[in-house]
Amino acid sequence: MELAKIEQLLEAYFEGNTTLQEEATLRSYFSSAEVAPHLQQYQLMFASFAKAQTESFTRDIVLPKEHKTTSRLWIGIAASLLVAVGVFGFFNQEPSLTAEEKEAIAAFEKTREAFKMMSQNFNEGAEELAYIQNFKETKNKILK
Repeated sequence: MELAKIEQLLEAYFEGNTTLQEEATLRSYFSSAEVAPHLQQYQLMFASFAKAQTESFTRDIVLPKEHKTTSRLWIGIAASLLVAVGVFGFFNQEPSLTAEEKEAIAAFEKTREAFKMMSQNFNEGAEELAYIQNFKETKNKILK
């Protein structure tokens, strides 16, 4: 057999591009005594493949019995409840404020009340300006 053809088949074999017939050609070449010296490293690999093909498992396989579906149902319900309680607890927790944040909130509330009181005073002053406007209009009518 041509050595170049065997090398090409071996390269295609390692790339996964060989047919079953080409693989049989490689197996027969590497099982013979006339293997090129630089390809002898692959001879042991193909011999192992041939030995592995003859092996078989003769013991019985015992599969574990399936659990009842009701236990899976209860596990699913318990997991769902656990997730629901976790989510509920996460979203309903009170934010813990530091002392600085509490002081800042108290200062904000005092400032807001001060601005509200100032706004009320300005509104009362604006009502008084309406009376001054009436006084000006009346004065202008009299002086004309």
